[in-house]
Amino acid sequence: MCLHGFADTWRTWELVLPWLERRHDVLALTLPGHAGGPPIAGEVTDTALADAVEREIDEAGFEIPHLVGNSLGGYLALRLASRGRARTVVALAPAGGWARGDSSYVNLLRFQRGLIERVRAGAPHAEAIVATREGRRLATQYLTTNFEHIPAELLALQLRGAAQCTAAEALIEHAMRSGWNLDAERVSCPVRIVWGTDDRLLPWPAAASRFRGQWLPHADWVELEGVGHCPQLDVPLETAQLILGFTSP
Repeated sequence: MCLHGFADTWRTWELVLPWLERRHDVLALTLPGHAGGPPIAGEVTDTALADAVEREIDEAGFEIPHLVGNSLGGYLALRLASRGRARTVVALAPAGGWARGDSSYVNLLRFQRGLIERVRAGAPHAEAIVATREGRRLATQYLTTNFEHIPAELLALQLRGAAQCTAAEALIEHAMRSGWNLDAERVSCPVRIVWGTDDRLLPWPAAASRFRGQWLPHADWVELEGVGHCPQLDVPLETAQLILGFTSP
């Protein structure tokens, strides 16, 4: 099961799915409150998202799946692992790993709020934006370092998807109030954490501090030199290999 990041959709996995589907039955879902996903019933929280994904696991009949997640999706995958609902987790730049007392995540959340506003303003012109190399670089500047191989149609879908994330502001407000918590002692399955050294949203290694030092120091850690926040888009073949090398018998 593949879990995308904040304001994204299942389409973020499009470039790695052909390889994953050779070895696994794959469900790449869109999180509640995101474009194409169901609404969030009740308060918008990370726990509500984890509950919704757990219901999807049950409805799909996966029981205890391999979980792959990017950013917010990586954090949710680890939350589900702490509930015993993961066979393995491959987390690509999971959110929530700032050190205690590091308030830089507040600046990130403020930046994301402004970014969502700019994306909503530009979304009606998505096709025109991605029609040029400069526009495609603009659309991917906070997601990847490599972008020439990403289809323009996929980038346009991502822009429109981010603009249609109805839960964006509420999720940001929740993170501002509550921060991030992980019952790491209950994560008993194998975990691989993958981080790009050129991540512009969750900078390496500062944004991984609690994962490395407190929560999951014994995870299998992989650094991707020169890669950005979304390895599944940035280096899809290498990302697929990292996933399959951890999930396949």
